[in-house]
Amino acid sequence: MATTQRAMTLSPEPDDRRQLTRAVIASTVGTTIEWYDFFLYSTVTGLVLAQLYFPKSDPAVGTLQAFGIYAVGFVARPVGAAIFGHYGDRIGRKSTLIATLLLMGMATFLVAFVPTYWAISSHP
Repeated sequence: MATTQRAMTLSPEPDDRRQLTRAVIASTVGTTIEWYDFFLYSTVTGLVLAQLYFPKSDPAVGTLQAFGIYAVGFVARPVGAAIFGHYGDRIGRKSTLIATLLLMGMATFLVAFVPTYWAISSHP
């Protein structure tokens, strides 16, 4: 009887409200960090990456090549969501969220260490 009355109530219980608030905050933090990561890369792509990684190409083509690499990140997002969604269900969403945020942060940091065209070409 208590579960039937609880299911019929429109206002959530205090414990449910706390869990909902925590879930919304965690989702917002994760989405904000992911958005910020893509925002930074898109800004740098449009301004700098074509010159650093595709200097022999026409500027417009180099920019399209750089944005093509950017598109790979968007294509990989659903694949990552499927993989980490599975692990979130298996080992817990909190630890999976922390793992994905760490991976995204490390990947963003490591982009700074990718050698440019001139660093790997045979030009002095």
